[in-house]
Amino acid sequence: MNMIPNDEFVENVTYDELTVGRSARMLRTLSVADIQAFAAVSGDTNPAHLDPEYSKDGLLQGVVAHGMWGGTLISALLGTQFPGAGTIYLEQVLHFVKPVRVGDTLAVTVTVLSKDDAKKSVEMDCQLVNQKGERVLHGIARVLAPTKKVRLPKVNRPQIQLFDPEARFKDLLALGKDLEAVRCAVVHPCDIGSLSGAMDSARYGLIIPVLIGPEARIRYLAAEGGIDLTGVEIHSVEHSHAAAELAADMAAKGDVEVIMKGSLHTDELILAVLKRPALRTGRRMSHVFRFDIPLYSKPLLITDAALNIHPTLAEKVDIIQNAIDFARIMGVKEPKVAILSAVETVNPSIPSTIDAAALCKMAERGQITGGILDGPLAFDNAISSEAAEIKHIHSVVAGDADIMAVPDLESGNMLAKQLEYLAGASGSGLVLGARIPIALTSRADGPTNRVASALLALLAAHNARRIHARKVWTEKE
Repeated sequence: MNMIPNDEFVENVTYDELTVGRSARMLRTLSVADIQAFAAVSGDTNPAHLDPEYSKDGLLQGVVAHGMWGGTLISALLGTQFPGAGTIYLEQVLHFVKPVRVGDTLAVTVTVLSKDDAKKSVEMDCQLVNQKGERVLHGIARVLAPTKKVRLPKVNRPQIQLFDPEARFKDLLALGKDLEAVRCAVVHPCDIGSLSGAMDSARYGLIIPVLIGPEARIRYLAAEGGIDLTGVEIHSVEHSHAAAELAADMAAKGDVEVIMKGSLHTDELILAVLKRPALRTGRRMSHVFRFDIPLYSKPLLITDAALNIHPTLAEKVDIIQNAIDFARIMGVKEPKVAILSAVETVNPSIPSTIDAAALCKMAERGQITGGILDGPLAFDNAISSEAAEIKHIHSVVAGDADIMAVPDLESGNMLAKQLEYLAGASGSGLVLGARIPIALTSRADGPTNRVASALLALLAAHNARRIHARKVWTEKE
């Protein structure tokens, strides 16, 4: 029996070399990624293969591989090894006996049953047996075997990058599963996107929406979009400026714990918050994007790409500290902060490199706490350990950043939009540095992004509760 070789070359078996009874074998273990990749390529998104909740009550009682996934293993063995290069499939009969589940290891065996010298065709017995010795699939294949001997360099297998936005979204929502919803002032929700985003967030149990805006307009949009506003608190004001002012007043009085931006300009809302001393913390307010990126192994925070246009060194201290504190709320024990510039060396002609060096020294002296800082770093070596190694950068941050601190709003905003529109990232965002978190979304954001931003605000609000409770307890002592 032949085993697939593990060297740099593949060699086929010609028709003349094949003998009745000769066989080949390979092993393959089924993973969730295999099922997802097969569904993506074939278009077969039957929930029996992809949805654990649906499939657990089905006939097969759990997620199983697509039946034809087993058939592709036979095809792989025939086409790559036995007979190998030059083989042409003529016919395949398959019998599906048992389901294949995630973690099952299959032994795939093909055996020569007969040869037709006139047609150079070969009949093969095909068997798939799991780790328990149970036959899960069997059948007969008929192929034209190669007549010319070839020995070729092994071809690199194409890579499929699997990214499941819905699964990532569910993982994010799970962070707030044990937290009660917080009262949220939804400021001027006067388009379908912002209104539906707020109500979707309520449906997920993240917020108790308090809608602030022209009531007639809000109810008209709800009717148009099929959005149920039964029992929802609405404060009717004439325009967006009045909505921002009322939301800030409610937040200052403690009537709401979160503010969510609707269809008004960001600066209009932020100005209303800044005017209330009760909402200030002494720290610069800044925005943090959170992205799930298909080609990056973990969530990535980017700051500040929405609020501070040309931050000074002192302002960057607050921006980075806000991001570190929030990353810790999200469960990152010691966030790694890459301070971005165009290059990874200090250059007096590039002010952002000097700021980066100063920020790292300030972190060493305890002026920024809770994270590990490194910079300046160019984007490539901040995100890729391979790029960092090529440039001889020795850093625990390079290639493994949790946070990217950008030089200014322009570069950050372009980076954020590139991640979303070119890299397929799923984003959400939050304004930090005030007494209450502000869920800040774009008019172009979809419902999932808005709900994700509400989830970030929920986590920040509950963290603020804990800090307040500790402060009250300390004062009592």
